[in-house]
Amino acid sequence: MPHREHHKSQNIGWLRAAVLGANDGILSTASLIVGVAASNSGRQAVLIAGVAGLVAGAMSMAAGEYVSVSSQADAENADLKTEKKELALNPKGERNELADIYIERGLEPELALKVAEQLMEKDALGAHAREELGISEITVARPIQAAFASAASFSVGAAFPLITALIAPIPWIGWIVSIASIIFLAFLGAVAANRGGASMIKGAIRVTFWGAVAMIITALIGGLFGTNV
Repeated sequence: MPHREHHKSQNIGWLRAAVLGANDGILSTASLIVGVAASNSGRQAVLIAGVAGLVAGAMSMAAGEYVSVSSQADAENADLKTEKKELALNPKGERNELADIYIERGLEPELALKVAEQLMEKDALGAHAREELGISEITVARPIQAAFASAASFSVGAAFPLITALIAPIPWIGWIVSIASIIFLAFLGAVAANRGGASMIKGAIRVTFWGAVAMIITALIGGLFGTNV
């Protein structure tokens, strides 16, 4: 019976976009809310700022992720096009090139050449994409998937501090949103680390530390100006 293993690296594409989006959603929205609240603004101003941050941030994340991943996809497609042309013009040279890769990895020359021949008979472009270019089904760029994942995860992340600001007592909005957001960030960091096979404690600490720094700075700026928005 064939055995299909599941590796942590198979999650890297969507996990990176989702974690980045949710982390940015919590952090940027919470920082915005804390900064506005620290300037002695009312609940309405705080919520308007939070909603505006959620919408603008989600659109920005989606657009930025789509553009960046599209650039990666363009580079991959250009490399594949070049490789396809080289395979058509010089198949023997490409076979030897593939064999050299396996020789460098420890195979005997005869075996490396045989492996290269058999792989190229089945899928020459796929073999060279994996071994020479480092492009596979796991790492291939998917712009639309990344854009949706970033926008959705940002919106979910931003919703937590926004809801907290909605129900928190007005005099304590800044403090309550800050504490709740730190908890959200710690949970997100732990879950992301777990999905990636890393230490949950380390994942939580590195996310919450920078989140706390960002919110402290924005609170100081809001308190420094001390004006209503």
